[in-house]
Amino acid sequence: MTEVTDHAAEVRSRRVPGVEARAGKFPGPSLIPALNAIQARVGWLPREELEELARDARRPRYEIEGLISFYPHFRTSPPAKVALHVCHDLACFLRDGDARLAELKERYGDDTDVELVEVSCLGRCDIAPAAAVNERPVQMNEVDAVVEDARVDSAGRATAQTRDEPWPNDPYPAGSGVGERYATLRALLDGALDADDIVATLKESGLRGMGGAGFPTGQKWELVRRMAGTTYAVCNADESEPGTFKDRQILATQPHLVLEGLLLGMAVVGAEEGWVFIRHEYGPEEEVLRTEIEALRAAGVVGPDACGSGRRLDVDVFVSPGGYILGEETALLECMEGHRGEPRNKPPFPGNYGLHGRPTLMNSVETFADVPVIVQRGAQWWADQGVDESVGWKFFAVSGHVERPDVYCVPMGTTVRELIDLAGGVTGGAAVGAVQPGGASSNFIGPDQLDMRLDFGAAAEAGTMLGSGAVVVLARGTDLLAASTNVLRFFRNESCGKCVPCRVGSTKAHELLRGVVESGATRLDDAQRGQILRLEEAMRKTSICGLGQVALGPVVSVLGLDKGGAAARDQPRPDGASEQPER
Repeated sequence: MTEVTDHAAEVRSRRVPGVEARAGKFPGPSLIPALNAIQARVGWLPREELEELARDARRPRYEIEGLISFYPHFRTSPPAKVALHVCHDLACFLRDGDARLAELKERYGDDTDVELVEVSCLGRCDIAPAAAVNERPVQMNEVDAVVEDARVDSAGRATAQTRDEPWPNDPYPAGSGVGERYATLRALLDGALDADDIVATLKESGLRGMGGAGFPTGQKWELVRRMAGTTYAVCNADESEPGTFKDRQILATQPHLVLEGLLLGMAVVGAEEGWVFIRHEYGPEEEVLRTEIEALRAAGVVGPDACGSGRRLDVDVFVSPGGYILGEETALLECMEGHRGEPRNKPPFPGNYGLHGRPTLMNSVETFADVPVIVQRGAQWWADQGVDESVGWKFFAVSGHVERPDVYCVPMGTTVRELIDLAGGVTGGAAVGAVQPGGASSNFIGPDQLDMRLDFGAAAEAGTMLGSGAVVVLARGTDLLAASTNVLRFFRNESCGKCVPCRVGSTKAHELLRGVVESGATRLDDAQRGQILRLEEAMRKTSICGLGQVALGPVVSVLGLDKGGAAARDQPRPDGASEQPER
């Protein structure tokens, strides 16, 4: 990363309200890529390797230890020959994951070659219950064979799931390559398109951030474009919320659109450097992305003379060291700077104080992937793709009790019922009991709301949100209190611990709910209900970021369903400038 030292000095010389706590943090290049490289090479982080890194980078060991202790991907002891990670979150829970996990514990619990660990969502909810063997994602019926392969030699490598036909948001024909693609970027760089016109088109199109908050994309680009000096751009590909895997498939099938959208954003706001920040569990998709970037470099589309324009555009991949909290935009930036991934207080926002204190354009995978077709075909074309007043196309990851869990691209405004039908209906022909329409952060809705349109406004009116684009379906008869307690466990486990309301509140609430569920009860008594509602209010009003603000929302919405209502309260709206309110 270039110019880091100069930027750090500049940041220290400026007084920016709200960032005083950052004064004591170490400036300089992030050590996280180096730690990732050591672990990839050795399998863990031996002391001698860390000491060598500290000497070479001239950084204190305690800084390095502070990073290692925060991020769950880093290991400080030698791994077993076989690392078997099994997801225990909602989509897997609904597909009999607890029983499969118990079977695996019985089979491998005393096996010294196998380290079995329950983990948070692996982003493979379409094959739930999901597992990974030495980081290779596998279906449950493949576990034994892959474990034996890993015991003898290697678990092998998984490949990304591709498709033959382009998604409807792809303006390029099937089978086209770098030479035919990136036409919008080339037009901008050679002067055929004007940056201000692109911003105007995005604003007119109504495109909103697809990572959660729904902030208007054109407005965000305009705000960053107005900022002076060095700017950066980051694509947030760290989707880690249970039930969410749409970005994984967009990366696998549309790396060219994600990268073209990111590069267009860079060119519009004046950034020379951009990154795709991707979760480490997405190894197959990371490989697809790196292959595409190498093709761009070979073709001269990126580099010191991008498309022969004389402008520098460099793009790279930054692999997350783990942790759902990194989906929150400021925690992500802290990680990229080489700090513990704890959210910053806002304001200031990344658009004016982002990476290394510089203005930073941040959008999600799906948002960037939609930009090229909108610029090529126009704002009206995009608006016409939606249903009624809704605009554009929308990707949804559908999982849980459905016949065909998968990623679906449908017109914005499609109803929940229509999307479930597209996924083959409820498993075994059962009736719908409840749905989480926007991922683990969203409030559950009941079967009486299946005709809710999947759009930002309609979801908010129904007391929930579009969120991360994950629709999790629960069949009638599912214990909703147990399901929502499972969701709360995820948030408790993934809390960064920075703020007391989130750290303590999620723990106290989960202890209470776990006790109720384990007792066999399916409802809370009045005292328990009152305590949960008080904890929810405190967390929603006082937590620093969206994780704590929404953590108890799904539980409270289940209490509303229990009373026959659709939801117990309106979905909270963490700051609209955040691309990932749910994190």
